[in-house]
Amino acid sequence: MNTLVILAAAESAGLLDTAREVGEQFGVNWPHFLAQCFSFLIVALLLHRFGYRPALLMLEQRKQRIAESLANAEKIKAELAKTEAARKEVLAQAEAQAVRMIEEARNAANRLLEQETQKATSAAEQIIAKAHEAGEAELARMRAELRREVGRLVVETTARVTGKVLTPEDHDRLIEETNQQLAA
Repeated sequence: MNTLVILAAAESAGLLDTAREVGEQFGVNWPHFLAQCFSFLIVALLLHRFGYRPALLMLEQRKQRIAESLANAEKIKAELAKTEAARKEVLAQAEAQAVRMIEEARNAANRLLEQETQKATSAAEQIIAKAHEAGEAELARMRAELRREVGRLVVETTARVTGKVLTPEDHDRLIEETNQQLAA
């Protein structure tokens, strides 16, 4: 191990000699070179501290905002999908309810039509029955009137044919006989 250190030191000494020779050959002014190296280090440290580090922080913040935006976009996409599914479900329920309401309305209309038809039929039957009763009553009234008129005519005709004046008993008897003959 010592030999390695010695070899490395010998080699670096040779490297230093080579560097010194190259420096002298190109005309390096070591005090100026060191001052420039020191100035470069100061500028590099200042740039690193006030330029590079804030730029890195700004890029990191921007990267976080982009990541947050992507996460929010994913959340919004999921919410949108959920909302769309809920909308479709509500529309399906509304459509089913509308179909059910239409069916109920049709059934109600059919029941109402049937009820109104039955009412109209019963009203027509009542009107026919009343007309029939009225017709029979009118017929009975006309028959009674006809009987009275026929009886009166028979009495008048009999009185004219026989030429005698009928008594009220004859008159009633003739009307009764005429009514019996008309009834038969």
